[in-house]
Amino acid sequence: MSVVVSSLKWEAARSGPQKITYDKDGYHLVRFPYGENEESYDPWKMHDPAKGGQKPAKFPEARSGLIWPSHEGWGVLSAMVFWEADVRAVEYRARFVRDPLGASSGYDSTATSDSTITRGGQYRTYIWQMFVNRKTPLGLKISARGLRDGKIATPITLAEFKLAIHTDVKEP
Repeated sequence: MSVVVSSLKWEAARSGPQKITYDKDGYHLVRFPYGENEESYDPWKMHDPAKGGQKPAKFPEARSGLIWPSHEGWGVLSAMVFWEADVRAVEYRARFVRDPLGASSGYDSTATSDSTITRGGQYRTYIWQMFVNRKTPLGLKISARGLRDGKIATPITLAEFKLAIHTDVKEP
């Protein structure tokens, strides 16, 4: 069975802080720099700045948070997010979203996870599986929430977003 992969990484130590801004849905679309770095891998050009717009996008524009599947198939999405410690935050959320910017099929969130705080920094991993297609981009959205403050712009220090597409799904 063939598998095609896109693996994106952003870290504050290399790129500087990522400004957390919340969209209408109460989540922030995590952005990833374009081009290869030590851990990003995208030979199928699923994270292409030319896709989804009239002109190429630049990091940290919203389109830099999208993976456009290169193939139809069974997609395994995974992510890792590290948040800074923030005494105001009591809940951390993440979700995978089909078409988070409404560029093709319409916003469709799936696999929303939430968790409460632990001592120190907040380190989370997420995984979800679903069918993917070339016309529908995917994104990772996050949110930190407080008891009184609602959504809090808690900085993230590291984020990874990966898509592995199994291209040869057998049918009976």
